[in-house]
Amino acid sequence: MHAAITRSDGWYSAECLEVAVVTQGRTLDETVANLRDAIALHLEDGDDSALGLLPPLALHVTFEDAVM
Repeated sequence: MHAAITRSDGWYSAECLEVAVVTQGRTLDETVANLRDAIALHLEDGDDSALGLLPPLALHVTFEDAVM
C-alpha cells in the first residue's frame, strides 16, 4: 500500500492511496501509527483479496514538507 504524508500548520496529514483512509497526527511517527491503525480498521471486515491486496501488506510512505 502507498500513502502520502504532508505537513501543514504543525500537523501531519496522511492519505492511503489504495483505500479511502485519511488520518493526522502531531508527529510523523504518530501519523504513521494512526495510518496503520486506520488501514487495519478499514480492512478488518472486508475482503482484502477483492481489493487486490495480498498478505503480508507493506506500507510505503512518501513525505512532502513545504519549505517557506
